[in-house]
Order: sequence, then structure tokens, then C-alpha cells
Amino acid sequence: MYTTLISAAELKSLGLNVRIFDCSADLAKPEAGRQQFEEQHIAGAVFADINTDLSTHDKSLAVNGGRHPLPSREHFAQWLSANGVSNHTQVVVYDRQGMNYCGRLWWMLKWCGHEAVAVLDGGLQAWVAEGGAVQNGPASQAAAAHFELAAPLAVLKLTTEVAESLGKPTQTIVDARAPARYKGETEPFDPVAGHIPGALNRPFNSNIGADGLMKSAAVLRAEFDALLSFQEPQHVVHHCGSGISAIPNILAMEVAGLGRTALYAGSWSEWCNTPSLPCAKA
Repeated sequence: MYTTLISAAELKSLGLNVRIFDCSADLAKPEAGRQQFEEQHIAGAVFADINTDLSTHDKSLAVNGGRHPLPSREHFAQWLSANGVSNHTQVVVYDRQGMNYCGRLWWMLKWCGHEAVAVLDGGLQAWVAEGGAVQNGPASQAAAAHFELAAPLAVLKLTTEVAESLGKPTQTIVDARAPARYKGETEPFDPVAGHIPGALNRPFNSNIGADGLMKSAAVLRAEFDALLSFQEPQHVVHHCGSGISAIPNILAMEVAGLGRTALYAGSWSEWCNTPSLPCAKA
């Protein structure tokens, strides 16, 4: 079972009971992900749309606010079943944007109680470099399966929970956005610039080395230890703009041996739109 990262070579060696999802995306161009998928994707992969499959804009289904609200676990389980995922399926997720977007599906499967899901280290680029089979065009229809929800294996934090623990030693917030957004110097997506008071800043792409692969566990451990100083890793709550780019930090902390930490999925887009909540600038 692969539960964090899987290399391109390891993926090539897997048997037939694996489901591969391409989560390529561009938040500024909602149609770009599917276009990229149809231009080239891993043979047999299915496209997972960050805006429609891995988020919902139906308020009756959403479990949080923000720009990319999570659908309910029940609704997402139906999507998994329709796309060939059972409780016994090894799932592999990837993108071509530095493992930024595919983490969303990795985390959601954990949230639904499915441990056997891994991120392809290095994404599509690593697969192509390994000589893996690719194809173009739309995905073929997946054979339906049956996925049953289990107890969550990932921790979801809501705005009320984060706000109630603000400033307490039992919560350390890590913001995955670029430094300029964290500092409040610019804000391309949300109406307010800045960050949650007390949050630490670790841009999500800090986890990737020059080779396009995730940094080693030892390097990640040293970097997170330096970031957190004497604060306990189990108290970390990750966020970003809308709950997507925070997840590479969650994955990196787990690879580093620091455990599976919590996600504030509403993130800055929900926080800054909630009346009375404080916003800070560096």
C-alpha cells in the first residue's frame, strides 16, 4: 500500500488494481486543466476537476465556505464509486503543477477513510521521464465500483474552530501562500489582503527540490523543525487561499515523519469574508 508518495518507477510496477487521477489545474483558467489532460495524460488516467469534482458550489452540499468548498463526504463517495474507486483500490494522483493540485484528492480520500492513496512524486513530468505510457484525448468511461465511507483519516478544521483557538498554544497556523500574499502586499483572488494573526508562512512550493521531486524526509524535517521552533507539530493547522495549496505542506510534514496534521479548508477566502474575524499584515 502506498499512502504518501509513489515514484514513477514504482507506479510502473503496480498491477491492474490501481486507479490514476490527473488533477491538473489552473485556478485562473478553469478550463485549462481538462485541456492539459486531453493533450497528454498517463495512459488509463481519469481527469478530476478541481472546480467541479473536488469542490462544490451547491450550498446544500458544501461543508465549508471559501472559494473551493468541500463537497460532503457522502456526495464525494458517490463520485468515487462512479469513477471506479472501491475500498480496496490503490489510488494514485498527480498533476503537472509541482504536486500542488493533486494533493486535494489525496487529502479528500483520507478524509473519507481511504488510506491507500499516494501522490506521484514529480507528477506527469517524472512519469514521462521514466518512459511511462501516455495518451491524449478524453478519458474512457470508468467501470463503476462501490465505495463505502469509513471513519475520517484526516482532520478538517472549520472557521469557528480555528477562530476559537486563535492565539492559544494548542494551535499553530501555517499559511501556504506566497510571501507577498501572506504579507498583504498583493491579493489576486480575495477581497482582503493579509493573513490570519499569528500564522507562520511556508509557501507550498518550498517542499519541491530543483529536480521537481519532493525534498527528502530529512530535509523536510529540518525545515519544518526550524519553522515551528518549539511548537508541537500535532497542533499545526494548515491553510492557504481556498484549501488546495495548503495540502502539499500536510503531505510534506507526513513524509518528514511529523504526523498527519489538520487542514483549515475554508482558508483565507473564508476567513477574510467572515465578519469580525481579525486580519493581519506583516
